[in-house]
Amino acid sequence: MAKKQKEMLKKTNSNAYIAGAGIMVEQPITRTLETNFMPYAMSVIVSRALPEIDGFKPSHRKLLYTMYKMGLLTGAKTKSANIVGQTMRLNPHGDQAIYETMVRLSKGYEALLHPYVESKGNFGKAYSRDMAYAASRYTEAKLAPICVEFFRDMDKDTVDFVPNYDSSTTEPTLFPTTFPSVLINFNVGIAVSMASNICPFNLKEVCETTIALLKNPDHDILETIQGPDFAGGGMIVYDQAELKKVIDTGRGSIKIRAKYNYDKQENCIEITEIPPTTTVEAIMDKIVDLVKLNKIKEIADLRDETDLSGLKLTLDLKRGVGAEKLMQKLFRSTPLQDNFACNFNILISGNPRVMGIKEILDEWIAFRVDCIKRRVYFDLKKKKEKLHLLKGLDRILVDIDKAIRIVRQTEEEKEVVPNLMIGFGIDEVQAEYVAEIKLRHLNREYILKRTQEIEQLIKDIAEMEDILANPRKIKTIIVNELKEVIAKHAQPRKTLFIYADDLEDEEVEEEIQDYPVNIFLTKEGYFKKITPQSLRMSGEHKLKETDEMVMHIESTNSVELLFFTDKQQVYKTRASEFEDTKTSVLGDYIPAKLSFDSDEKIVAMIVTKDYSGHMLFFFDNGKVAKVPISAYETKTKRKKLSNAYCDKYRLVTAVSIEEDKEFILTSTAKRKLLFHSAMINEKTTKNTQGVAVMTVKKNHFVEYVEEYQEDKLANPHRYRTKTLPATGAITRPEDEGEQLML
Repeated sequence: MAKKQKEMLKKTNSNAYIAGAGIMVEQPITRTLETNFMPYAMSVIVSRALPEIDGFKPSHRKLLYTMYKMGLLTGAKTKSANIVGQTMRLNPHGDQAIYETMVRLSKGYEALLHPYVESKGNFGKAYSRDMAYAASRYTEAKLAPICVEFFRDMDKDTVDFVPNYDSSTTEPTLFPTTFPSVLINFNVGIAVSMASNICPFNLKEVCETTIALLKNPDHDILETIQGPDFAGGGMIVYDQAELKKVIDTGRGSIKIRAKYNYDKQENCIEITEIPPTTTVEAIMDKIVDLVKLNKIKEIADLRDETDLSGLKLTLDLKRGVGAEKLMQKLFRSTPLQDNFACNFNILISGNPRVMGIKEILDEWIAFRVDCIKRRVYFDLKKKKEKLHLLKGLDRILVDIDKAIRIVRQTEEEKEVVPNLMIGFGIDEVQAEYVAEIKLRHLNREYILKRTQEIEQLIKDIAEMEDILANPRKIKTIIVNELKEVIAKHAQPRKTLFIYADDLEDEEVEEEIQDYPVNIFLTKEGYFKKITPQSLRMSGEHKLKETDEMVMHIESTNSVELLFFTDKQQVYKTRASEFEDTKTSVLGDYIPAKLSFDSDEKIVAMIVTKDYSGHMLFFFDNGKVAKVPISAYETKTKRKKLSNAYCDKYRLVTAVSIEEDKEFILTSTAKRKLLFHSAMINEKTTKNTQGVAVMTVKKNHFVEYVEEYQEDKLANPHRYRTKTLPATGAITRPEDEGEQLML
């Protein structure tokens, strides 16, 4: 019986707990977005992913403030687990997230130009994907010396404080940082519908730029900031136009490449600094892939020799290999050279804004001016209160015995303060202060020493009031503080520059092994590249049931291939990009290999070595366009070109010719026309409509085209024309037969 009652009670409680569960309520999607998604999106943007003007996200601020309150600014290191546990009073998102935040801010991780956490133990490395950090119970940490600049004025009401998530304590909304830390360290965040990616700049350069802006609002930023300065070093490929764009708008791309040394004695390349956007493992994986694809043949061995002294990736070279030439190839095809995409998106008063460096520094100056005013006002208030108390003490100096007599003769304790107020003409606050003085201090010497501060306090108060009334003096205070920061924390640049002009001579064309090959293309778009030796030893081609071979060209491995499609596009590649294969395989499927658009099909494949000759485009309305193949040559090595030919008419076929020759056009009206391509003038515009060659009647069109061969027609003079356009002649029985479409 008791068992049944327990089951019933459990069932009742369960139903009460999930009341209404499973009930579907229809509502407009716009309402769902407004009530559910938008608050989430705003929370991520404002309270999680984007940094504010002090340079910190909420997770960073909660961690560092907790460490400050733990006394880790000047004290000894403590276990990371202890710090993580204390931080959970402000950050309820879990211990692992807090510890990962501390790892990224640490000196051992090497991600920041100026780390905020002094670390002991294994904190992993920013440049390694596989080097994991140790658990929090094994590592130790404390605040780095530079954090003094964040907490110097924290207790002087320089910033606002808000309750934590359970209102058990308070935390600062911002740090009153004495320098523009928002530009000093790398900061990345991904919010909803927006992101932030701030590259670090040299502390000395940023502080000097801020000083210059305080003195001259029209200061040119490029005069004092050279460019980004990454913690991992590396070499920036200097592009003044792009750098100016980043500085002015907060958006742009910085090209950075690895730093290396060539050891001639050991015949090896030692890579010691890499771009911040990649890892050692990613670089090694890419190099290994290139070696497997036979695109890199100069490397004999690859080793990761990273140790306590720092990053080191060693490439052993084969005999006779030029190190400089190999590195240029690796820069082009591996993450050893990469782009850092800048997006200076910062929260200003709760609103995300993408700003250039000048605008960011102007906002920081305004923020710092407010901090200075609040600090001065706080000190002013304290000094005024102290002056008021000392003035009351000064009144007692006239007759100390009277003060003692009043206290001694007062029968009730609560009457002491009122009697002192009446006896010396002081207010309640002053009388309370006098009444609290110890008996041992009620002597002339003590009171004279205290009252001597009155004159200095009056001077200090006047000076503070002058500062609050004079913006120039506030700016002078900021300038002096920035100079102190430079003297204490500045360090030389880690990232150096390579000028783009110096790289032009280094750009070398990738060496391609040249040898004879046979190139095949099927109707459905399968491509094969087979060497003559392999072709002689092979049997029939392997094809799909519905497929057939439509092109066979004897060429070399160094030629370039142009694939024209039915969507007026041409895809460019090289024969060397394809592996040598055999007839027993299907081959490479070109639409997938070259990333064709959906339902895009090949209409012609052109093989060229120097882009000489012409393209002939035959349209069904009888027009023919003659375009030089050189029109499809590009200096930027683009892989895809649009508007490759005219899209107004249906293309019958496209052919390439080295020199002019004769072609036969056959229409659906059973007419043939023999003409010479020299009769058509070339057009430099790729998508030209061409010129009329064959006149076709209504409801008729050109059906197919073929290159004229001797003895192809019994009486070629009957079909040959000397003027264009021409209608051609009706086909005679002796000229009919199997026709091959080009």
